[in-house]
Amino acid sequence: MWCLLLVNLLAAEPTSKPWDDDSAKGTLVVVGGGTTTAEIVDKTIELAGGKTAKVAIVAAANPEYGPDSLAMWQRTNVARVDLINLQKPIASKQILKDADLIWMPGGLQGVFMNGLRGTGIEDVIRRRYQDGAVVAGTSAGAAVMSKVMIGGRSDLDSLKAGTAPYLMDGLGLWPEVIIDQHFLQKGRFNRLVLATIDYPELIGVGIDEETAAVVRGQEFEVIGSNNITVIDGRKASRERLKKGEAAAARDLKVHILRAGMKFKLDDSE
Repeated sequence: MWCLLLVNLLAAEPTSKPWDDDSAKGTLVVVGGGTTTAEIVDKTIELAGGKTAKVAIVAAANPEYGPDSLAMWQRTNVARVDLINLQKPIASKQILKDADLIWMPGGLQGVFMNGLRGTGIEDVIRRRYQDGAVVAGTSAGAAVMSKVMIGGRSDLDSLKAGTAPYLMDGLGLWPEVIIDQHFLQKGRFNRLVLATIDYPELIGVGIDEETAAVVRGQEFEVIGSNNITVIDGRKASRERLKKGEAAAARDLKVHILRAGMKFKLDDSE
């Protein structure tokens, strides 16, 4: 059953843009996986309003990670922490509507999106972000924030056009980018480069473990222990390529950022 599910996920193509509104008042905390450090937790709680915050956990990418996430946020002594049940969408949507912080732990990003399909929960998450809530996630919970999700294994020995492993549309909370997580730790430079060549309108953002991008509007700041790699191909020139041919592009811009540094998406100079 799991094999069939993974085949279907990997075969799915991104469809139309699910949501796009640059007037969102909320903040994203996009974590690259690994340990969610005390620094990242504290910053996220601060952004969500401190000890009065209400936290809702959406463990749709892998329900087994729900209890650990519940315990992690309960240790912060915030006002309330709820683990939503996808089998009870009405109650779940009410919890999300009241949440100051929505947390999405790891697993499989395709499973996450499939699990939410038909529940209306994804629309509530988008609305809460638009209205000012903090939406945070790690690993798969980070990947789902982009419009085009990237996932699956890449050929690490070559760069072939059209072979970056895409899954499907994500939540589209950060539609200008394509996110890759566990970036340097799992050798994912190849697939993010291919993604920026295949989708030149999107900026590649590769986030290392124990590191996060704090996103407000068109700008993000790096927090955490390691780096964020930005691959910007918006002004690159690329050859006319067929799928499977060796990829080629000139003037791709690569930025390596560390804690305290900021990047403006609307500044391509």
